[in-house]
Amino acid sequence: MKIDIHTHIMPDNMPNWTKKFGYGDFIHLEHRNCNACMMKGDKLFRVVEDNCYKAETRIQDMDSTGVDIQVLSTIPVLFNYWAKPEDGRETARFFNDHIANAVHKNPTRFIGLGTLPMQDVEMAVLEMERCINELGLLGIEIGTNINGLNLSEERFLPFFKRAEELGCPLFVHPWEMMGQQQMQKYWLPWLVGMPAETSRAICSLIFSGVFEKFPQLRFAFAHGGGSFPATIGRIGHGFEVRPDLVAIDNNIHPEKYVHHFWIDSLVHDAKALNYIVDIMGEDFICLGSDYPFPLGEHRPGELIEQMNFNEQLKQKLLFKNALAWMGNKIKMPFNH
Repeated sequence: MKIDIHTHIMPDNMPNWTKKFGYGDFIHLEHRNCNACMMKGDKLFRVVEDNCYKAETRIQDMDSTGVDIQVLSTIPVLFNYWAKPEDGRETARFFNDHIANAVHKNPTRFIGLGTLPMQDVEMAVLEMERCINELGLLGIEIGTNINGLNLSEERFLPFFKRAEELGCPLFVHPWEMMGQQQMQKYWLPWLVGMPAETSRAICSLIFSGVFEKFPQLRFAFAHGGGSFPATIGRIGHGFEVRPDLVAIDNNIHPEKYVHHFWIDSLVHDAKALNYIVDIMGEDFICLGSDYPFPLGEHRPGELIEQMNFNEQLKQKLLFKNALAWMGNKIKMPFNH
């Protein structure tokens, strides 16, 4: 059994919101000469294959790689947190309806996560409630920052409170990486910025006390937790030697939280996978592939399967830990 908690999907058709709203670089998809072009405003952003938007192609890929269930989430460039709140809500509803429809048509293969207009917390809470209570989505995907603001900002506390009340798991994905304008060459925002951005989110949630305030809220972080596992020693040491700077909102040592949240397995390196299992714990790592993008694991779970792990540990990493992150709401096994 394999459950992949980190996969992205987009609609094959969407409005040209740049023209509709009269501002911004909203993404839309144009089909040109057998290519699907993600357009950012009127400029080409990325060419994608049909596995990015066709459910039948995804299922064929899943069957060929032994993936039983994909957890679907939107592509972070579609968060649209920078938009006017009412416009962000409109785009979020469009993407959430699309994911819910994909899950409805393939309920044994897909589980859905919603996206929210996080630039307006009241709107975000209302849309989260619609995602969970009306659309039947399992959880929510959010970015590592909201227009440059850390997730620790007080304005986001009502969102976390309501998510905990709803039993809504959160998948945190890096986007708008800090410093990316200063390191455009060599794809450094994706290679360097994304791991740092994920650690930024984890640390801000630890040091602000969000994990402490909402102990039942289930977080999962993309890309093996970014640089956090590799720098936990430095983070802990900083907490110890400069509590006047680090421990100003939460005096609990950061190492106490390593079993408080989940990370995915996407580290691309056997030594790194051994390390995160050792540091983060074998119960807190879930299979995640970043399907269908190039930086992902092209055969999801292959690294886990090749490791010298016992069968019980492999089962935890391939699907059991994902079930725990999802609150054990999914009945297994799925038959398809």
